[in-house]
Amino acid sequence: MGRKGKWEYFRAIYGRYQQADRQAKQVMLNEFCLTTGYHRKYAIRILNGPPPEKRQARRERRRGLSYGHELLSILTSVWEAAGYPWSVRLKALLPAWMPWIRKRFQLSPEKERQLLSISPRQMDRRLAAKKNQKRRRIYGRTKPGYLLKHHIPIKTDSWDVTSPGFTEVDLVSHSGNSGQGDFGYSLNITDIQTTWTETRALLGKGQTAVQQALDEIAGTLPFALLGLDSDNGSEFINWHLQGWCKRKNIQLTRGRPYKKDDNAHIEQKNWTHVRKLLGWERYDTQNAVAAMNDLYRHELRLWLNLYLPSVKLVKKVRVGSKLRRVYDAPKTPFERVVASKQGDATQLGILKELQRSLDPFQLAKVIDKKLERIYRLANRRLSPKAQAHPEISQSKSGRRKGCGKDAEWKSPKAGFSTPLGNLAQTARFPLSHSHNNNKPSPVTYQMARHG
Repeated sequence: MGRKGKWEYFRAIYGRYQQADRQAKQVMLNEFCLTTGYHRKYAIRILNGPPPEKRQARRERRRGLSYGHELLSILTSVWEAAGYPWSVRLKALLPAWMPWIRKRFQLSPEKERQLLSISPRQMDRRLAAKKNQKRRRIYGRTKPGYLLKHHIPIKTDSWDVTSPGFTEVDLVSHSGNSGQGDFGYSLNITDIQTTWTETRALLGKGQTAVQQALDEIAGTLPFALLGLDSDNGSEFINWHLQGWCKRKNIQLTRGRPYKKDDNAHIEQKNWTHVRKLLGWERYDTQNAVAAMNDLYRHELRLWLNLYLPSVKLVKKVRVGSKLRRVYDAPKTPFERVVASKQGDATQLGILKELQRSLDPFQLAKVIDKKLERIYRLANRRLSPKAQAHPEISQSKSGRRKGCGKDAEWKSPKAGFSTPLGNLAQTARFPLSHSHNNNKPSPVTYQMARHG
């Protein structure tokens, strides 16, 4: 029973208790104590005391206002100018802002003393009305990403596109063993129709840096960028990127939270085009990011897109209890762009000439040298330690086996070729080499499963 219910019960029984005889009072007192939970002595005292209607109400003690309307107006102006901080932060910034407050509001010494003496709790009480008026504006500024989600449609159905330009995008972290501080990211973007993939390195994942990298990538693609599909990270779900997409007439969609299968194409490229080459090392310097961009912008993009064929899943056929996947003929991303007949003629002409003039073997050597330079720039203190394993040895060039282009595909199932193995179960750092008595394997970049 609550306090109010006990009071009502006390008022109902009081009159009957006063008129009852001794034996009836004893029964009523037992029932009253059992119902309310009061101590017997306390129950006797209040039942024999003054009637409940005549109980005097507590007088509310109030004191006069210590701060006038002028001072509260100054406090409100400072609060608004500072971006609506909570009272403890507002109290702390007043001394630092005081030189400018004096100049703007021409404070007298007495007003200044009063302004600095207001407690945080008093600020909350005095600013309560203003907070209620501005609540929608305040909280609209603090959580733009959450509200923006409702304006970006979710893409969950399978991609059924017949023209290049619709892409998936993601960031690959190069944080090593620690997520603290600034470190490098690889911005990875892949086209669904042609499997053309571009990558750029960033230091941190700021909204402006991500948008600038996407703008650069859009200018290097041999076709028009028509759509971006991302996860729900704040690096992509922000007003900055949405405004850029609107100006460029690019469709911006997102996957469901915590559902990586919604972005399966780019998740695969994160492994084949980034993680397989750079491993899980930590790169947290501007020099390392610049070296990665030097590789991404030149040799690597040409090597992957002009010379390495990939396959795309056409259909799945169920045979009894097994699922058989049927793939199309292997083609390079460049060949798929040419076959679509929707690429930029000028850029395709330049790429065709490069394909004729460049030597893929020489490109592979240059990529190896640049990877060696990037590995030397890694932060070893915060990178994963190499595991002691007899099958993991140093290559002649000094780079760990299992990283870079030397990382081989492993199939956990006997009787299946290596490209069809389940990479999700074999992807560990450092990556083990094949069991071929430690003989060097041919340096080839295995084609992707799904393009």
